[in-house]
Parts: sequence; C-alpha cells; structure tokens
Amino acid sequence: MKRIDASGLSQRECIAVNIYPTADEACLQAADAITDLIRARAAEGKSAVLGLATGSTPVRLYRELIRRHREEGLSFANVISFNLDEYYGLSGDHPESYRRFMQDQLFDHVDILAENTHVPDGLAQRDDVLASCQAYEEAIREAGGIDIQILGIGRTGHIGFNEPGSGPQSRTRLVTLDSLTRRDAARDFLGEENVPRHAITMGVGTILEARKVFLLAWGEAKAKVIAESVEGTPTESIPASLLQAHEDCVFCVDEPASSHLTRVRYPWVVGPVEWTAEMTRKAVVWLAQKSGKALLKLTDEDYTENSMADLLTEKGPAYDLNIDIFNQTQHTITGWPGGKPDADDSHRPERASPFPKRSLVLSPEPTDDVFCLGGTLHRLANQGHEVTVAYQTSGNLAVPDTDVRRAIELIIELGEKLHDVAELKFARSVLEQLEQKGAFGEDTSDLRTMKGLIRRGEARSSGRMLGIDPEALRFLDLPFYENGRYRRFKAGDEDVERLAKLLDEVQPHQIFATGQGHDPLSVPAICFDVLVEALKRCEGASWLADCWIWLYRGPGAEWEMHEMDMAVPLSPDELEFKIKGIYQHQTQRSQSPSVAKQDVHDSWALARQLNSATAQVYDTLGLAEYEAIEGFKHYSL
Repeated sequence: MKRIDASGLSQRECIAVNIYPTADEACLQAADAITDLIRARAAEGKSAVLGLATGSTPVRLYRELIRRHREEGLSFANVISFNLDEYYGLSGDHPESYRRFMQDQLFDHVDILAENTHVPDGLAQRDDVLASCQAYEEAIREAGGIDIQILGIGRTGHIGFNEPGSGPQSRTRLVTLDSLTRRDAARDFLGEENVPRHAITMGVGTILEARKVFLLAWGEAKAKVIAESVEGTPTESIPASLLQAHEDCVFCVDEPASSHLTRVRYPWVVGPVEWTAEMTRKAVVWLAQKSGKALLKLTDEDYTENSMADLLTEKGPAYDLNIDIFNQTQHTITGWPGGKPDADDSHRPERASPFPKRSLVLSPEPTDDVFCLGGTLHRLANQGHEVTVAYQTSGNLAVPDTDVRRAIELIIELGEKLHDVAELKFARSVLEQLEQKGAFGEDTSDLRTMKGLIRRGEARSSGRMLGIDPEALRFLDLPFYENGRYRRFKAGDEDVERLAKLLDEVQPHQIFATGQGHDPLSVPAICFDVLVEALKRCEGASWLADCWIWLYRGPGAEWEMHEMDMAVPLSPDELEFKIKGIYQHQTQRSQSPSVAKQDVHDSWALARQLNSATAQVYDTLGLAEYEAIEGFKHYSL
C-alpha cells in the first residue's frame, strides 16, 4: 500500500517506515497495538490472535510485553498465538528449537494457556508434513485469522523461512534453507554442519492474510534489505518486498537499520536539507562516486544535475567545494594511528602528544581485532605505543566440536607420555562430555572452558604475528557471554564493573572499539553498551579527559568514505602480516556470519578484499593509491 507523506521525504517508500532512535522505542508501537488488541478483545469476551516471530529481533518486544504483564496487569489468558516457523527435525526441547525459544522468551513468563500456543511440528514424519502444514493453516482459520503478525527480516529479505523465490500465494510448507541462512545460524548450532537443512514456515500468502503486520529490524546489517524491500519493485527474490501489497503493514526500525533509505542516505534527492559540514561531505563524496569522477574534477553541472543546486548556491562554486572536501578526505589519511611525535598535527586525525600513547583495543570476540585493525595494531606496536588488547568475551560459543576433539586428543597423548594423571583425568572427562552431548547438545562448563582456552591460544599466536606481546593481551570473559547463548545475551553490573576496572588500570589515551549500530542483542553491540556504561563509571577520572575513542566497523564491513575520520594505509607487507594474523585463528576460518555475507569463505580473503576496496575508493576520488586501508570513526561521549 503506497503511503501518503506530506513532506515528500519518504516518497520512494511503498510501505510505511517508522524510524526510532533505539530498538526499545521502536518496540513500543507494536507493544501498544498488541496491548490494545488484547484488552479490546477481552472486553468483548473474544480471543486475540497473534502471529509471532523468533530470533534476536523480537526479544525486546517480548521483554516489554512481559513487563506489562507483571507491572501493568496485562493478561494473555485470551491470546492465541501462531509462530511463523520451526526447524524441521528438532524436538520442542532442543535448545535451538523455536518452541524452546518461545517458552524461554515469552510463554513461560506470562499467563498464556499452553494449549493456545502453536508452533509448527518440527518432528512430523516426512510423509505427514503436508497434512501437518494444512492442519496448521486450518487452525489459524478456526481461530479467526491472525490479528497482528510480528515479523523480522533476514539479510536475504526472507520473512519467516520464506527464502528468495517464495511467491505471494505460498502457504505453510516444508522448505529447504538457503545456504546464507544456514551460515547465519552456524554459531547458534555450534557449526554449520549442525544447522538443519529444512524448516516448516508459514507462507507469504499466509502472512499477507494477517489484518495488521509489524516488521521489526535493528542494526546496520539490515539497512540495505530494508531499503530494497520498501523502495524497490516487489519481487519474489526479496520476499519482504511482497509486503507492499498489504493494506496495513508498518516497518518499525532503529536508526542504523534505516540508514539505506533514500530519505536518510541521500536526503537531498527527495527534498531540501540543511547543508551542515557533515551533510556536505557526505553529498560531495556521493556525487564523485556516482559520477565516477575524482573530487577535483566535479563541475557545476554535476551538482545541478544531481539535485544539489542549492548546495552550489549556499557553498559553491564547485571549485571551492571540491577543494574543501578533497582536503578533508586527504587529512583523514595517516600512517601514524597513535599520532606522529614532534610533528604538526593540525591536519592529522590523531594528536601528536602524548607520545608514546597507551592504546587500548577492545575486541568483542577473538579475531575481531586482527580482522578489523590488524594493520593498525602492527603499526601501533612498531611505533612504540603501549598497546593492550582486551578480548571482552571468550568466544567459546564459536568453537566447533571438531577443534575441541583435536585438542583433547593431543592433551591425552601428552599426558600419557608424561604420566600426568590429573591432566589425563580432566582431558578424558571432557572427551566423555563431548561424546555425551552429541552434535546438538549444549556445551558443559568444562567444554566451554576448553573452547575458551583454544581461542586464547589463537589470540596469542595472532598477537605475536602483529608484534603484540602476549602479556599485553587481556581476557575479560565478560559474564553475560559465559552465562548466555547467541541471541539471548543480557549484560549486567558485573560486566560493566569488570571493564571499568580495566579502564582505570590501563588509563588509555586512545580506545579502539566496535559495536555501535549493530543488532542490539549481538555480541559487539552488547560489548559497546558495556563500554559506554563503564566510561560513565570512570567519569571524573583525570585520564578520561585526554582519551580519544576510535570506532572500527566490525568484521565483514567498513565505514563509508564520508564517515571515516582516520584512514590507516597498509603497505603490501603490512597487509600480509595482518592476513597471517587472521590465519592463526584456525577455529574461525569459516565460522563468521559476516564472512558468509560476502560469499567469501575464508576470513582472511574477505579482510583483504575489504581493505583493498577501501584503498581503491580513495584512489578513485583522486587521492594517493595504497595497497589497503583500515578506517576509523571518531566517537564522542
């Protein structure tokens, strides 16, 4: 349904999109609609029928509904629910089944009747799957149809498990999962080989029959597919785009997830804008890239033909604009990420003094540091700065069982040679636990400890490759991660206190961190939130007044050109040091969802591709040509 927008800024959007500062605020609109529906139907003596989704996206919505149940008396006694999908082959008590997810995240915390909760049967016999799916459709019809459907969206544009190619007439059915979808779920299942190949899902046609639809999306990783879904032509290759045919569909997104919408990304194309310094830089860089010209070659005609005539009027002519943006971009480049001593730093991104600096690199999981700023780390170490790398979590959830088995067998063989009874006892116990849990079981405490130690060893090996003393590595093992699972993390006071203690100990002059703009329940986002809270606890400390914070984007992505405040070029040799550093993380060679995003199965190949592509952009803008570049964005508290 084409939305009506008096301002014209959202004129390209064919679905209503409401943008909120945070995911929590975005959830309130859906929570209010659900609350009003439940209470209105209860007053009529009728049931409210909800279509529910799983994954990290709706968790915040469910937490708000639980809060309203506990604190505001919202009863779910008259609610009937139907879940979108379920992995085929998983029992309801499997830790990664969607039935288990719903029990943990909502059903067990409210007064909904067990018989009113419906999740597709993941254990239906193959010959009975069709009948089971038809029965699910019939149950929805008998309940009166779905009043409000909650959706998330996958990076391929899938809704539910309706992968690309799903049509608007599709109904509840057994589907084969897309390879990208399976790789995205690899960490949940402790390895891609353990992810089910099939699932049962409501069809697009089933979803379109809901009276009202809320699609929720958080984080910059969803931005591109959100824009394609609401601004592009409806197509089966992006199933979410088929929601344009719905009469009452709303996308509720946070600011990072909205960043590819035309009104956010290129606002001058759809209406007047305030030409701040930031907006001007963004627009001129965009114009150069769109026209395929170097910055200094842009003409007045280029500006006027691309909806930027008012920029020329306000800040032109083109010659002056071009030189200004060229100089700004050139001044982001530095081979001294810690600042160059005894040098004029008026046009350098990082200050010259003090020198040497205490540089603290925060890595949400081992590999994030070397993948995103391995070259910068190498430079900092070589230039004499006091570098501390702190791994905020152990990363043990991302270690495949095969790597543990290999390590345990080595320990057993060594223990037998040395006649070390205690070591043999522990190793054999862990091996027995590994056998007992099987491919789909949850790791025991001993297994997670062993996996964490494996990742520590990889981090030390990688650090040595980059010139980082192993003694400069800190392993914080934040409790939110050690006590949780992917998509279900929740940080607490102990996490903040542990990081605040490290900050007070190191007293850094510069901090490198990531996580801003990520999915709120992702490890990087939670780690960033912990950092922000830890910095608040350090407020008033003398070192904090002289501490600069540099953000790196995260594995599998890089800042856009206009966002970069510091660009660190890498020589061919430095890039190779970085690649060798990444290679030390053997357990992660094909584990990262961000690697799958690019269809590059080797993490070091993706890192090379990203850093080389960034250097190529600088080159095409008319600046110096480099082998590779790592980019950073300045962050102010």
